[in-house]
This record gives sequence, structure tokens and C-alpha cells, in this order.
Amino acid sequence: MHYPTDINLLWDAIRKTIEISADLCQAHGLSDWRQSAYNLRQFKKLYRHAQKLRHSTSQDESKRQDKEAAMREAHRAYLEQAQVYVDRASDTRRRLQHIVLAEVFLAELDGFMRHAKRQIDQIERRVLRDEKIPHEEKVFSLFQPHTEWITKGKAGVPVELGLRVCVVEDQHRFILNYQVMQGTTDDAIAVSIVQDTRKRFGTIRSVSMDKGFHSKDNQINLKALAQIVVLPKKGKLSAVEREGESQSEFVRLRHQHSAVESAINALEQHGLDVCPDHGIVGFKRYVALAVVARNVQRLGALLRQQEADRIRGPYKKAA
Repeated sequence: MHYPTDINLLWDAIRKTIEISADLCQAHGLSDWRQSAYNLRQFKKLYRHAQKLRHSTSQDESKRQDKEAAMREAHRAYLEQAQVYVDRASDTRRRLQHIVLAEVFLAELDGFMRHAKRQIDQIERRVLRDEKIPHEEKVFSLFQPHTEWITKGKAGVPVELGLRVCVVEDQHRFILNYQVMQGTTDDAIAVSIVQDTRKRFGTIRSVSMDKGFHSKDNQINLKALAQIVVLPKKGKLSAVEREGESQSEFVRLRHQHSAVESAINALEQHGLDVCPDHGIVGFKRYVALAVVARNVQRLGALLRQQEADRIRGPYKKAA
């Protein structure tokens, strides 16, 4: 998917609105969108013009104002033409609403028109009214609406687009459990995923998690589920907390926790780097298949190691 901005999301919405409308008209003998290809070219010119304009960095106040005025005018023209196409598509939709064979496509058309109306509203508020759009109102992909904006703070990659997946790995590096974290955070699932894992596999001796899973309640609740809880605290530590996190068992398990990165990398290597399935259902299915593939690969690695040890056994005894 491309990096999302409100104007390129509007371009996507109008492009699909025009394409679906034109296909429906052609299939049912209407002439509403004979010039759909021309319409798309003209609208893309407006999009490119608005896309290229940037806020002025000039020290001259008049130049800055002129650039701001040009940028607003470009966006206004872009929005006005987008609204024209949405209105035309609405008229086409009304003419076709009683055709049973068009129902599926009309539902798809409705979806893209809703996206277009939302983007028109947000661009108007942001550019023409100087409003800040709340994060919860934003959509980052029209085709994968479950996509989330993930701020990880990594050097060189401060932001990623996708969905987070929490995995539970045992001491043998098999993935025991996982959860697609749609609309939730690490600290919100820390207890529930351990409870679910314990229900499936019985007693859990120790649990090791990143700082992102920490909360005061999680520290308490996880201790009721496992004998040892390795959950580093966020922020400044008290003397008691510092002593607890410096104990040998805590440090040893904390060091072992870093091996979970290999599981994450393995999942990416087994299909999760790019998900070709569309929709949240397809994404969850693909995650499940990647987990199975990882565990099969891990089982094969152990069997190969056992076979290698068996072959080397007589030579070790002789030595």
C-alpha cells in the first residue's frame, strides 16, 4: 500500500467510484460515464497539482501568503471536482438501484462514495479551515480499512502501517498462541493472552514480556497466573523495583526473551512480510497459516538436529 495522505486517499476513492460507475453503465446500457477515462485524467491533474504544492519556507511574508493562497485554491478546485463526481455517481446509483444483478456492485460503489465524502470533509477541515483532524477519524487504507498507524519509535522507521500481532513462544521456540491486535494495545491483552495460553497448555512457570505490556494491574494479575513474571516497568524504578529486576533469575529470563525476535523474523519469512489476502478475515487467516508454517519449520529443525546427534553419537563415545 502507498503512504496514506488525505488527498491520495480521495484520489483512490474517486478513481474507484468512477470506474465502478462506468462499468455498471456499460453493463446496463447507460451512457452516463462515456468519458470516464477523460474524467480520471482531468481529476488526476488536479490531484497532482495539489500534491506538488508545499508550505513556503520563504522569509518574505507576502510570498508565504501567496503560496498558502495557491495551495488552498488548488485543494478547493480538487474538492469541488471530487464532489461533482460523487454527485454524478449518486445519480447513476439511483438509476440502477432496482436492477437486482447490480446489487453487489452498488454496495461496493456505496462504500467508495462514503470514503470519498469522508475525505472531502477532512481535507476541507484541514486545509481550508485549519483544523487538526483527530487520529481516531483517520483511515489509512481504503482497500485494507483495518490498517493501523503504528508508532514504534525505531531509528529510521518511526512509523509502520499494518496490524500488530502478539505471539506466545515456549522455551523450545514453538509458537503456542497468538492474537491479532486490532484496535488494542500490548498492555490491554497481556493478561488475557496468558490466561488463554494457560487454559490450552496447563501450568506456566514463567512469563517474560516487553515494557509495552506493563501496567500496575498486569504485574499483579500475571503473578496469579505464573510463578515468575518478567515484566520490566516503564519509567523510573524505585529501589525495591530495581532490586527485583536485578535478580539473577529475572535477568536470565529477560535475556532469553530477546530470542522471540527470531520468531517474529521467522513469521515474516513464512509469509507475514506482505499479506496478499484482502480484508481483516484474510489477514487473520494468513497469520494463522504463517504460525503453522513456523511451527512445522521448527519441528523439522529439531528432527534434523536429533538425527544429526544420533549419527554423531558413536563417534562421540569413541572419542
